[in-house]
Amino acid sequence: MPKLTASQAHRAYLERTRFGALDGLRALAILAVLIHHSALAQEGGAWSRGFLGVDLFFVISGFLITTLLLRERDRAGAISLRGFYWRRALRILPLYYLVVTLAGIYFVIGRGHLEALQIWPAYYLFFANFLTEHIPTLYPTWSLSMEEQFYLIWPLVMIWLPPRYWGAVVLFGVALNVVAVTGMLGALGITAFQLGPLWVHLPDATYAPLLLGAGLALMLHQPRGFALLWRVFGHRWMPFGLFGILLALIFGLLPQVLAGVPYLLVHLAMTGWLATLVLREDSWMHPLLRLRPLVRVGVVSYGIYLLHLLVLHVVRLLGEQIGLAQDSAVFLLLYWGGTFLLAELSFRHYERYFLSLRHKPLGRMGRGQAQARQSKDATATGAAGLERLGKEQDP
Repeated sequence: MPKLTASQAHRAYLERTRFGALDGLRALAILAVLIHHSALAQEGGAWSRGFLGVDLFFVISGFLITTLLLRERDRAGAISLRGFYWRRALRILPLYYLVVTLAGIYFVIGRGHLEALQIWPAYYLFFANFLTEHIPTLYPTWSLSMEEQFYLIWPLVMIWLPPRYWGAVVLFGVALNVVAVTGMLGALGITAFQLGPLWVHLPDATYAPLLLGAGLALMLHQPRGFALLWRVFGHRWMPFGLFGILLALIFGLLPQVLAGVPYLLVHLAMTGWLATLVLREDSWMHPLLRLRPLVRVGVVSYGIYLLHLLVLHVVRLLGEQIGLAQDSAVFLLLYWGGTFLLAELSFRHYERYFLSLRHKPLGRMGRGQAQARQSKDATATGAAGLERLGKEQDP
């Protein structure tokens, strides 16, 4: 097989309408979350880092969203905010609002936790990451709130600022996240404050992986940035190398409590791992991440994430009735198997209907003057490629 040059690989990257490893990565991320919210989780050691699955989701999401926006801008001459928010709403809101509503009705009204009435609206407004207490089973929504806040701001940055400033915004945001953990912002008079039930602050470094994923997309979109990363990460064996580095950081080299610079190192390793998997489609790890069971878990991972604590609650109630230990194989089978089954049913019979609406007028890509000068055939080809990338690998 002839060796690819950086320019050839970049051209193939820009023409690619599907990244073959992303669903497999999502599957690994959600499996880590399921372990974290099970009796297998421990305070230390190899079973204590399952929460990092959420961070991996963030890196993937930041990368894919920014890639979609960059390609839309290149092909259409502009970014359509209306189309972007329409597609995001159809992907996120239907299942999210259903879960928030059902959980609130069950726990707040049905179980009599009326004190939670004041925090219930925060979930609908995507402020869950600023709550100090949660309605049971809705704790994971903090990460969706952070993603929605990112989705609200980042496209505006890409529209309002010239491209030469985008990288600086990414670097500033990452640095601000890391500095916030140290408490140094307090010296500048920037402190957390109470706003009703919300504790408004810059939490840890959790926006950083979203920004790093966006930064990776910016680099890969440009020939010079792609060439640099191709030289460093373009070897077919590199995904195993970065995965090994990530595991070493998580389970051996870093302190138990991840914060500040140690947390940033994990996010950088995740970003590097993702880079090795999207630079080329023929790495040695791709066949593993394309295994059909992994791919299917990745496809329905959003539903798994939202529904898994609801299923866990039901299985716990059942386990109490029949004396089933939470670390038993039967309990875990009911918990994980039930979660996947419910997520699969949700995707097939509920979420898919809303996803089918993305081709409607509000979901179409923006049309700029540059697009008007292109031929109809070229426009149709580009729009189809973007639609496939967005439809098949929507974060």
